[in-house]
Amino acid sequence: MKGGRKLGKDERILWGKVARTTRLISGRVEDLLAFEALEAEVEPEPAPKAAKIIPAFPQMIVETVSQPLATDAEKKRIHSPMEKPVKRKLTRGRLPLEARIDLHGMFQSEAHAVLLDFLIRAHERGLRHVLVITGKGRSMGSDGALKRAVPMWFSKPEYRYLISSYEDASMNHGGDGALYVRLARRRGDTS
Repeated sequence: MKGGRKLGKDERILWGKVARTTRLISGRVEDLLAFEALEAEVEPEPAPKAAKIIPAFPQMIVETVSQPLATDAEKKRIHSPMEKPVKRKLTRGRLPLEARIDLHGMFQSEAHAVLLDFLIRAHERGLRHVLVITGKGRSMGSDGALKRAVPMWFSKPEYRYLISSYEDASMNHGGDGALYVRLARRRGDTS
């Protein structure tokens, strides 16, 4: 840094951090040591002019609110993968898909509401296996917005109690552009 402008305090601190993350080149150790010596020198800050007295900010009173204990069913539920025999039966048509919904061409906000309504109604009717068609997306080399979003929605609280598991559908039901969804049993339903 010979002949150039002098670094400001903030610039020297930043440069010191950068310099510590690099490997040393032989013969340059002296420059680094000289820089660290410069950094160690602290410039005296000018004394503040007549400072205003600012009244202290009043402290806030914070009360802790006790949360009701969550039952096991209400705790965060992680969807387990669909069992292989069940998926095989769905693929071969031995286990019927009781309903299907096609979300092609919908915006995410619209699809979220429509899918939630569909799954709630299917769950209330006692259906177990449904097909959700999201589409593969239009652009080459990337997934569609709904194809990425729907599995994330399934982990949200409004969907979590409805769904037992889900998997990508087989090629004869849409492949990567569709999902087999196994709905959770209704309370008290033993079938």
